[in-house]
Amino acid sequence: MSKQMTFVLVCVIVLSAVIPGAVGYLSARLEAIESAERNLHALEARLHTRMAREARDARPVTLPAPCVPGTGPSRTQPHQPPAAALVPESNDQAQHQHGSTPAWLPELLRELHETE
Repeated sequence: MSKQMTFVLVCVIVLSAVIPGAVGYLSARLEAIESAERNLHALEARLHTRMAREARDARPVTLPAPCVPGTGPSRTQPHQPPAAALVPESNDQAQHQHGSTPAWLPELLRELHETE
């Protein structure tokens, strides 16, 4: 046999193994993609039916009434702190509870208490 004929026979033998293998690989990949697509469509259908069921079963949302000026609490009077907060403590008791209390604080509290 000649070298050319040997080369042609080797190429034919190699191609006869490679081509069916490549075709089999590609067809398996295509089948896997189609299977994944079918599964995705099935999951989407289940999700849509579940969402529709939940939307149907959901209670209607009630919103609060809109705010109308003049109907809410009056804001003409400022908020007054409770009277117990304005009672001054003795210096010893205040320093013991709060650490270092400024000297001006008890005087300010006494003045505020006297103005009421």
